[in-house]
Amino acid sequence: MDQREEFVRLASTPGANRKELCRRFGISRKTGYKLLRRYAVEGRTGLADRSRRPRHSPARTPDAVEKEVLRIRKESSEAWGGRKIAAVMRRSGHAEAPAASTITAILRRHGKLGVRAGEHPGPYERFERAAPNELWQMDFKGHFPLPAGRCHPLTVLDDHSRYSVGLAACGDEQDATVRARLAAVFRRYGLPLAMLMDNGSPWGDAGDQPHTVFTAWLLRLGVRVSHGRPYHPQTQGKDERFHRTLKAELLQAHRFRDLVHCQSAFDSWRHLYNHHRPHDALALAVPADRYHPSPRAFPETLPPIEYGPGDSVRKVDQNGFISFKNRPWRIGKAFRGQPIAVRAAVEDGVFSVHYCAHRIAAIDLRTASPSACGVVDNASALPTTPQAPLQQ
Repeated sequence: MDQREEFVRLASTPGANRKELCRRFGISRKTGYKLLRRYAVEGRTGLADRSRRPRHSPARTPDAVEKEVLRIRKESSEAWGGRKIAAVMRRSGHAEAPAASTITAILRRHGKLGVRAGEHPGPYERFERAAPNELWQMDFKGHFPLPAGRCHPLTVLDDHSRYSVGLAACGDEQDATVRARLAAVFRRYGLPLAMLMDNGSPWGDAGDQPHTVFTAWLLRLGVRVSHGRPYHPQTQGKDERFHRTLKAELLQAHRFRDLVHCQSAFDSWRHLYNHHRPHDALALAVPADRYHPSPRAFPETLPPIEYGPGDSVRKVDQNGFISFKNRPWRIGKAFRGQPIAVRAAVEDGVFSVHYCAHRIAAIDLRTASPSACGVVDNASALPTTPQAPLQQ
């Protein structure tokens, strides 16, 4: 049901490529259009298997309003307050949805609200991308123990909509594990223009190089890579806030048997977060209201790397160096065995180094140290669009 609802919501967005979405969700076009017709007439109930659900839901009376409030509160792992519950009831078409203040009073009367130590200091300026898939934020939530091993939750969040495109229960934080999970996300939602991550493994380098084999793979796919400032998690504030919500609404209330159990719970909660949980930063809309998949499909087979006729093409050796103007220049071991292009810059004696469509370094022939090559982090190439101040 969750996957079907996600499909019809994405397919109903203006300009959606329904044929491509059917392929990504693994269904035929006939099935996809049948789900869309049922959803348009019956809403979410039309997506259920006809033999498993009743035709009509039991009617609720005004006396059941308080029970409905407590039920929604319970389903949110005792985390949602009056504004979110009121928005959920209105979105669900509840005829007598009470005001947020009334719901808060109901929760307090039933002992569901604790005493707050202090209020938020007030509005502050937010920043977000202008459209979905311009930037995704990616990080690991702090790992936690299982009866056997540990779970490392991998989170991927769209910056514009706060839509969770990926929430994976990983057994480690290695390149191969992350790459496999991220490829599955790319197949369903397409490729973003850029991704923002911190400086940890596997996308961060302990040395002075901004790229790893993992981030080189992203560049190869046409995804720009940027890193947050070291020891400054506010750079990825939306993903950090997502981690806080994940902990409060899921992780604190559950004990997991293994990674399979974790992933099942993650999938259910991710659907709730994307399609039903109102978001304060979105004026109590849900992330699915603002998200649509990227038109840039994930290539199962990478095309060959080609450069322009005026480029000086060099192959990076096993130590991460190239030879240019009879001098060695360090590019980084992340690009070992890969062809890169050197192009003359405007300033005399300065050249830019490119991998596929991305500028990754600069060569200055005037420098006294030929082994040093100025590295480039694409963070400066990712401008932000300010949003009007909102209350947290």
